[in-house]
Amino acid sequence: MSDAYHLPVPMDVDPIDDGPKNMAAAPSSPLKHQELVILKEEEARQAIDMLRGDDVAGRVAAANKLEAVATALGQERTREELLPFLSDGIDDEDEVLVAIATSLGKLVDQVGGTDYAERLLVPLELLLTVEENTVRDAAAASTKIVAENLPSSVFKTRYASLLEDLASKEWFTARISAATLLASAYPGLTDDQQSSHLKHFESLCKDDTPMVRRVAAQQLGDMLKAVLKAKGRACLTSDGDVSKTIIPLYEWLAMTEQPDSVRLQTTNNCVAFGQVLSEVGPNWTESELELVDKLIPLIVATIDDRSWRVRWTAASKFADVIAAFDSLPKAEELIPAYEKLLQDPEAEVRTAATFNLGAVAKCKAMVPPPAGREGSAPSSDRITVAERLVKRVTNLTEDDSEHVRAALAMVATDLAPTLGKDATISHLVPPVLLLLRDAASEVRLNLISSLSSLNEVIGVDLLSQSLLPAILDLAQDAKWRIRSAIIKQIPLLAEQLGIDFFSDKLASLCVAWLGDAIASIRNAASQNLQDLTDLFGTAWAMEHIFPSIQEIRHHASYLRRLTAVQACSLMSVKMEPDVVKLDLLRLVLEMSSDNVANIRFNVAKALREIAHVCGKDVYESQVRPVLNYLADDHDRDVRFYAEQSSKALEEEFNQNVVAMQE
Repeated sequence: MSDAYHLPVPMDVDPIDDGPKNMAAAPSSPLKHQELVILKEEEARQAIDMLRGDDVAGRVAAANKLEAVATALGQERTREELLPFLSDGIDDEDEVLVAIATSLGKLVDQVGGTDYAERLLVPLELLLTVEENTVRDAAAASTKIVAENLPSSVFKTRYASLLEDLASKEWFTARISAATLLASAYPGLTDDQQSSHLKHFESLCKDDTPMVRRVAAQQLGDMLKAVLKAKGRACLTSDGDVSKTIIPLYEWLAMTEQPDSVRLQTTNNCVAFGQVLSEVGPNWTESELELVDKLIPLIVATIDDRSWRVRWTAASKFADVIAAFDSLPKAEELIPAYEKLLQDPEAEVRTAATFNLGAVAKCKAMVPPPAGREGSAPSSDRITVAERLVKRVTNLTEDDSEHVRAALAMVATDLAPTLGKDATISHLVPPVLLLLRDAASEVRLNLISSLSSLNEVIGVDLLSQSLLPAILDLAQDAKWRIRSAIIKQIPLLAEQLGIDFFSDKLASLCVAWLGDAIASIRNAASQNLQDLTDLFGTAWAMEHIFPSIQEIRHHASYLRRLTAVQACSLMSVKMEPDVVKLDLLRLVLEMSSDNVANIRFNVAKALREIAHVCGKDVYESQVRPVLNYLADDHDRDVRFYAEQSSKALEEEFNQNVVAMQE
């Protein structure tokens, strides 16, 4: 072969340094710009060397820098050398291919913009056929980005042809990628191409490989929206694409003969259908109402699916289903199906359904009263969904599964705003009281954590006597995380219960937590006292909290004495300065002579906060001498924190003086 036909293999020659340059032709530029170019070229050269290397982590890092490499190469060399090099390296490790696939979507400008964007489809097409799904997902995402930048003519020829090739390839991975991309491409195609691509999508939904059908089922909702976007409401007529193709595919994919992985997508698809039909309303045509008639039974059928995973998916997404169908006729037919999920044999399904109780109760449809009354209810005898569902709450409070009851405790009070005051008192308060007496601490805690909705409707006066034993039980729970969680709820409960009830029944409990065996509980208790002081004021704290802290200051255990220091430090920032100077500061200063070093250096830390509240004069007369004394302590930790506090306070007060002079 003659030399005229001997072409270098792409990237055999280093794309950055491929021989001597014509220095005379190089344009003059500032030194700073030259240094920047050199740095970019050096980074690109290193990335190329790493791509060729044996280290997988290095190749991944290099693949993530392809944008910088392409910028250094320039547009022409990126098209002619970098892209062929990447296409030849498609047998690399999956981690490298994911990075390459992601980076390719960022190279539209680097290959020359929209006029040359189609060149990126060559390596992407190869990546769309690999076996690892994470690589295909990354390649599909980048392919969509590239497709958005293609000229219309190229989109309708090169890209449309690519999708057809993928959809008809023998290996299933290519067909999976086709199922992922067809919906997004549909609106940009010609009428004939749309018809052809919809047939391809139909064949993918009926593919022999379950994995292809699963991905096609995931994309059915997007395809529905794409068809509506392209065709308008005409596609919803009796002879439109939705009625003739999409609905039959939905029915096919929801059949019991399909594997679980395919049927799991049924609920998401029904949400998409509901959203589409809601958007075209409220003036629905007869054919559109017929679609609703077809969809409702398909949705209800998922409730009776043999697979608990399918039922769980329906239960967990039922709030989305209600939101999508709420404005449509016959939405009330979904409520009995939801009630069936609340009674499902599997606890996981009941739990997922219960979490959606509050959202489903907001459905605007009017429904008949629950079954059990003699005779059929007259048509005028309709109640709200919330009024119907609240009668299921009592049954759920007796559920065998603690998880179901815990879920109910989190959402039961959400019904109160929808029910109104009278119905809440009559129907919701009794089961709430049962939950407050539940044997499981998680249930009681969840309910106490969610009382705000109930408080807004009826207040907590009706619950206060029942709340007290529940709070006391949780405060002494064997699980420290339960105790910690109830402490965090105390400020909210205090606000709801009122100062008198709280002071009488729960103030002493808040102080008792300072003696807990778990350090995080003691810290949370100190923070809780700060929040209560902020809520009820200085006078309340001095009457109900400070006397107990004074007693703790003399406790034999240094851990209890330590909490006294921490509590004073936190409470001081929420109290009146005069009271802090007179009482809290005096107590902390007295503890500076404690025989335990841990107490002394915490005193040094606390004085930094308290001095900030008391002001410069108090700092100089009372705090500074004690900090100087602690700075000479024999323990190095005490000296360290004393010096830190002194330095910080000196700087702060000096800055204040300068600011006042200015």
